[in-house]
Amino acid sequence: MNDHLAVGGRVVLRHIALTDADEFTARARESRELHRPWLFPPLTADAFAGYAGQLVEDPAKHGFLVCERESGAIAGFININNVVQGGFRSGALGYGAFAHAAGRGLMSEGLGLVIRYAFGPLGLHRLEINAQPGNTASLALARRAGFRLEGFSPDFLFIDGAWRDHERWALTAEMTTARPGPASG
Repeated sequence: MNDHLAVGGRVVLRHIALTDADEFTARARESRELHRPWLFPPLTADAFAGYAGQLVEDPAKHGFLVCERESGAIAGFININNVVQGGFRSGALGYGAFAHAAGRGLMSEGLGLVIRYAFGPLGLHRLEINAQPGNTASLALARRAGFRLEGFSPDFLFIDGAWRDHERWALTAEMTTARPGPASG
């Protein structure tokens, strides 16, 4: 397919599109138990239209889908938010796996592809992940991808009706040069 930004061994990376509403929201509804209380992706077509519209239209946001290479099924999503260019050249990652793909390593591979894309074509220097301390799956993904723990921020993000503490993790382009990236094809 022409719309693949990167191809790995088991996943492909592509931009999110408004036409992904049906599959994305169905997978989000199936994954509510997995996502709560950490993540609240859009569950309806209207909510998805607002979510995807921002990712498509806002130059400070980039929305990606991690899709299974063989079937094309959406395994999860990774967004680069709050992109700042100039001397900062940084963005903040947000992500989620869908239940059918959780624990299979697909998001690790997809995150590797996003990192290469961010530090390559997007020209970023730094990526950040902010995760709640109890979100062990998210923290494990950050560690596997080579992010380093940089600090703790109390009352950092407003999620599910309250200000939540977060650990701050970061990765720079220089940190990735010492390790091999995922295979691409």
